[in-house]
Amino acid sequence: MFRSRFLTIAVLLAMLIVSAAPGPAVVQAASHREAPLISMDAEADITDFFMFRSYEPGHEDKVVFIMNVIPGEEPSSGPNYFNFDPNVSYKFEIDNDADGKADDISIDFRFSNEFRGTNRALGLFLSHVAVPPITALDGEGSEGLGWRQKYTVSMTKKDDRDKIGRDLIVVPSNVGPRTMPDYAALAAQGIYDLGDGVRVFAGQREDPFFIDLGATFDTLNFRKAPLLTAAEDANDTVNPFGIDMLSGFNVNTIAIEVPISWVTKDHKGAAETKYPTIGAYASTSRRSQQVLRSSGINAKTPGSATVSAAAAPDASKANLYLPYVQAGAADQADQAEAEAIEPVDSASSNFVQVQRLANPLVNEAIIGTIDKDRWNALEPRDEKKFLDYYQNPRFATALQLVFGITTTVAPREDLVNLLLKYKPTDKQLSELLRLNLSVPPTPLADQKRLTVLAHDAAGVSTPDNAGWPNGRRPKDDVTDIAVRVIGGANYIAGMAGDGVNTDDATLPAAFPFLATPFDGRNRTHQNP
Repeated sequence: MFRSRFLTIAVLLAMLIVSAAPGPAVVQAASHREAPLISMDAEADITDFFMFRSYEPGHEDKVVFIMNVIPGEEPSSGPNYFNFDPNVSYKFEIDNDADGKADDISIDFRFSNEFRGTNRALGLFLSHVAVPPITALDGEGSEGLGWRQKYTVSMTKKDDRDKIGRDLIVVPSNVGPRTMPDYAALAAQGIYDLGDGVRVFAGQREDPFFIDLGATFDTLNFRKAPLLTAAEDANDTVNPFGIDMLSGFNVNTIAIEVPISWVTKDHKGAAETKYPTIGAYASTSRRSQQVLRSSGINAKTPGSATVSAAAAPDASKANLYLPYVQAGAADQADQAEAEAIEPVDSASSNFVQVQRLANPLVNEAIIGTIDKDRWNALEPRDEKKFLDYYQNPRFATALQLVFGITTTVAPREDLVNLLLKYKPTDKQLSELLRLNLSVPPTPLADQKRLTVLAHDAAGVSTPDNAGWPNGRRPKDDVTDIAVRVIGGANYIAGMAGDGVNTDDATLPAAFPFLATPFDGRNRTHQNP
């Protein structure tokens, strides 16, 4: 049974490579603190990137892009909660002509801060207060929302740039039921219909990723030698032996839904386009030079935190970018000198990429530590510089050393084809998440966490081709898929995994597709 199942999976994966379907994605988990420098810069740290055809009824002609940032948001972390950084450019970068260069379409989110309402009027010590309770993002009922963020969304197609949304309000962190008595209703106000079939959302959500994080990074110290029974593996609702270490934590989410015709090269829908497969990645960038003002308030954006002066990083050594430091003039030895510092004109300071993410955890588990920061600074089209890590995956070596189970022999050209190419004959190597838009979406209730590796309790294959590596949905268990495909035939047949099959919150079937975040007063964390 196992051998026949493996052959079926091998055929399915091969079909994904040689057909018009996408071909990336065999790594493991989500990018939470995956490189040394970005781990010190939470607001620019992308934890997950999702891209899929909408499975919300009536929206199947749309494609969704989601970026999560700020790993490990403890819901009770007051009095200052979690915000996007106005000094960061958050982007989705898209390749729609399969040339491996994600320069065809760019969707850019920029944020600003304001200090307002009851908090400012009374000089209170909290960023959000229930005076009165916060029931609205703007107008009556929003008085208690003291620290508020707004954002602008722009789309660039080659040389054509268009602001498709401005002065949109970010949904704040879920403080608790006294401060925000109906958080779900409050968050719903942050879903903006911009017309022409476009919806956007920015704000806090529950972290949808599920993994026994501590066991995985304790040198694969799973709580049971990583083999599941067929029945355990087929059950997407129960964690058979693992502990979801991200249980009870939140993230900050940026989500946008656009018509498929907006992102295809010929501007046609999924059924008509001659270019159904797109590639994309999420990125965060900072100004190469930023200046600290003594007041701690940015002159151009009232109420926003400022950033310390830093020498512009050499673009060829972008792994050495200096982490920013929040303003604090009172701690400076020479306040007079600080007050003399003038802000840099934004036009004279370019953005420098500090992180990228396409397939989950390539940087964290594929790229060697010495190259992690450099990898983050380069574009996916530069992936040839890191080819050895794909051909000789260190993770496969670790699997064999820890469990004594033979892995597929290197060099792993199968991984190169899956992760870095649209088709095996491609010369351009690019680490992009690829999505075949012609594959119909699977309704949430019918989705399988193991996607193309899914099976029933008897071990009979029941593939779901609308999930990773064909894009990625919040439901997809990329940890178990990655362990098996990188390990090879023995790990697929043995049903290797971390024993965590589901998230601790119920995913919604509608935009923005991630669950309501845990509130600060009542949050709980799953424990061993």
